[in-house]
Amino acid sequence: MRSRQRMFAAVMRLLLKCLRLGRRRRFKLVRQVEQLWHYGHFCLRSLLYNSFTNGDVVLDSLFEPVYWLVDHVTRWFGVVFVALVIGLTSSIVAIVYICLLPLILQTYTPAWICWHLAYGHWNLIMIVFHYYMAITTSPGHPPQAKNDLTGVSICRKCIAPKPARTHHCSICNRCVLKMDHHCPWLNNCVGHYNHRYFFSFCLFMTMGCIYCSISGWEMFRDAYAAIERMKLLEKERLQVAANQTYYQTPPPTFSFRQRAFHKSVVYLWVLCSSVALALGALTLWHAALITRGETSIERHINRKERQRLQKKGKVSIAHGMGAGWSRARLDAALRVLQVFRNPYSYGSWDNWKVFLGVDVPRHWLTRVLLPSPHLPHGTGLSWDLPPCVTEQRAPLLAI
Repeated sequence: MRSRQRMFAAVMRLLLKCLRLGRRRRFKLVRQVEQLWHYGHFCLRSLLYNSFTNGDVVLDSLFEPVYWLVDHVTRWFGVVFVALVIGLTSSIVAIVYICLLPLILQTYTPAWICWHLAYGHWNLIMIVFHYYMAITTSPGHPPQAKNDLTGVSICRKCIAPKPARTHHCSICNRCVLKMDHHCPWLNNCVGHYNHRYFFSFCLFMTMGCIYCSISGWEMFRDAYAAIERMKLLEKERLQVAANQTYYQTPPPTFSFRQRAFHKSVVYLWVLCSSVALALGALTLWHAALITRGETSIERHINRKERQRLQKKGKVSIAHGMGAGWSRARLDAALRVLQVFRNPYSYGSWDNWKVFLGVDVPRHWLTRVLLPSPHLPHGTGLSWDLPPCVTEQRAPLLAI
């Protein structure tokens, strides 16, 4: 009896010892996994840590494969996009001349005929001229040789001097003077020498699409109703054929010319309205940038600079200055703070004059309302005060 009790006690002690050993091993394994996790996290942070890293940098890094794909696809499909623009525009012009112009000449009054002929051809000439100049004019590139350019940095990809407002285009693989963006619809960069052509093309194309949409609204309604009648009559004709009632007279059908006319009018109105909305929004966006004296890239850079200065507390109250402030308080605040201001902005009106190249009042006619191949102010290498600017304001820059 005692031997059995001793044996049972020994077995129990052995079992408890095994449980304690397994628990220790389990705790030891958990501690090892936790130590490996902390060590790996530390190594990852030591490799990737950067004091300048924020959410935008992480987002740009995640989108880097998308940027690479867009750069390479856009480089090869630029010619296709240009052909698409020319083809769609040519189809609209052909419909206007073949379908709408004879109808206008037959039904409109002489005054309205003169208006449509004058405005329509002027708008078409402006569209063709500015698009041709935008795709054939080089945006401008800085010289590759080391020269006496002042205030430049070095492009990390070209390993060449990079003047102010110059940026590297990954699609063209070159630096572009006053680069705004690379436009696949032009198969060209928008820069210093063709920025005006690009904006004028967008403006006059939008005006032309709005003109076609408004002028062809009534024709579009009639054509759409006619197409619906075509579908209804075609359905009735098929029903008659299915019932084999040969003694009944089949409903009249529209001719091929009538079908083509109505469908062309619907195609014209839908395409022009869609382009007017999309391209009109882009034109308004670029008009706002021109008013501020910025390009698309510079807007992003200036916004980042304002955010950086706001975090440092240098421009935290710059936007609220003036309302209810005394002159002495405002002067004292301006001594303490450096208000960020775009150094290439000369005021809204002067920014438009510089962009359009208007030096004298008659240039509004000869250079804006008529086709003009005049060059922009400056060479894109330095940014001196243009002669058309009425007054020079010393910008307050945050450095």
